Amino acid sequence: MAIDDYSDKERREDIKVLHGMGYAQELSRSMSKFSNFAISFSIICILSGGINSFPQALGGVGGAGAGIGWIVGCLVSAMFALAMAQIASAFPTAGGLYHWASILGNRFWGWLTAWLNLLGLITVLGAINIGTAFFFQGTFGGLLGMTTSAGHIVTFVAVITVIQALFNHLGIRVTTFLTDISGYIIFVTTAVLVVALLAFAPALDFSRLWTFTNFSGDAGGNVFPQNNSMLVLFLLCLLLPVYTITGYDASAHTSEETRNAAVSVPRGIVSAVLWSSLIGWVMICAIMLAIPDLNAGAAQGWGVFYETMNALLPTVLRDIIYLGILIAQLLCGLATVTSASRMLFAFSRDDGMPVASKALASVSPRFRTPVNAIWTSSILCILYVFAAQFVSIGGTNLYTIVVNSTLVFLFLSFIIPILAGMLAYGGPKWPTPGPWAMPGGVFKLVCVLALIGKGIIFFIAVQPPNDKVLWIVIGFIALAIILWVTVENRRFEGPPTGDRIEKRRAIIAAAEAAVGEKG
Repeated sequence: MAIDDYSDKERREDIKVLHGMGYAQELSRSMSKFSNFAISFSIICILSGGINSFPQALGGVGGAGAGIGWIVGCLVSAMFALAMAQIASAFPTAGGLYHWASILGNRFWGWLTAWLNLLGLITVLGAINIGTAFFFQGTFGGLLGMTTSAGHIVTFVAVITVIQALFNHLGIRVTTFLTDISGYIIFVTTAVLVVALLAFAPALDFSRLWTFTNFSGDAGGNVFPQNNSMLVLFLLCLLLPVYTITGYDASAHTSEETRNAAVSVPRGIVSAVLWSSLIGWVMICAIMLAIPDLNAGAAQGWGVFYETMNALLPTVLRDIIYLGILIAQLLCGLATVTSASRMLFAFSRDDGMPVASKALASVSPRFRTPVNAIWTSSILCILYVFAAQFVSIGGTNLYTIVVNSTLVFLFLSFIIPILAGMLAYGGPKWPTPGPWAMPGGVFKLVCVLALIGKGIIFFIAVQPPNDKVLWIVIGFIALAIILWVTVENRRFEGPPTGDRIEKRRAIIAAAEAAVGEKG
């Protein structure tokens, strides 16, 4: 739906739904249906996770990791996306996951979901920008004398994170303009990459895409430790698509800035996952087919993509593709700042943060953005990156540990509201679905499949050398329960419900007047 097609009736309906949940229309509702899709598509960014984590497909079971593993992993992510889309249609608010878990479950479920999602979003922002830093260093960084030293990586990440925060500060129109462009850049760059690799490939052996080869240990550049179980290695290769096809919760986090949100948001979630899965599969398969010698390529480990590009493509064409990938990765980080800041804003709006909730929930009257939440989430990301580059635990780099912990935390924050929605659907907490809905039986089946998918994700995320992730997750859950029982259970009230919504009418009117929103 184009922005000009947004009628006054639809605007009033969006605001009515938001008021019905006890919140003011403080953020600027200027995102079109395409923009809502584009922000999730930009965060998923197959040119970021799909390329930076490509060796996880090859280093496990060889070519089948792309031809078959990518499809299976995307189906796992699709179950989460479909379930979340249906819930988002009924409850279109910023910080959606937190609200869904609170409304459909209880206060503790919502509070825990918020912290899991916040931690996941801030650390995944760090992971994205660290990946961008290493990509820049490996492609254009030599021109500036950039190395892989911790100091250079941290400085680069700090600079681009500040720039990403600044664009977010300037308003959602600026952000959506850039993420809209990002969508086109991803499409075009991927198309050029695929055509170039297939055209310059020395041979095209399509049987690679369904051939299983054990490339664990030294044979696969030690991407995964030596393992004789092809089943375990196949499950490990799913880390590539599962890590890449995430971030679609951004469509839900920007619900209060999206026009006709009850329909546009679920369509944005599903469309972003569908197109990323399809285009990503073509791209991953093209890279796998273009590798001159699969055995030699697997042994190159994390450098296989660059070695393949350098060996096959003319310098000018290669650098043009690298530039497109770099821009897409930078905009991926920008969209993640948007998502993380809206989650922090929404949680703070309900006094979820132990300190500074009022400040973090404030909205700039000029830019209609949660500026304090934007800069706080960005600064936390920089602090995490600083620690990740200089700290190791038991010989394992903190970054490696936290990336896998992030995968667990993010999908835990997805599965809690999905479980709550499955249990509440058709009952007093959720008597009727939103305008975008699957039949009740199909929705519950999708939820069950998502639960199974979460089990798979948890299993593969804690395998060696990432077994420390298990203890980090257990420690976090234990700490969260202690904090809830001793402090937050008495302090935190959760999203407004029942009479509390009615009592907020004056607060809603004052908040909208402060930012110039007209009823």
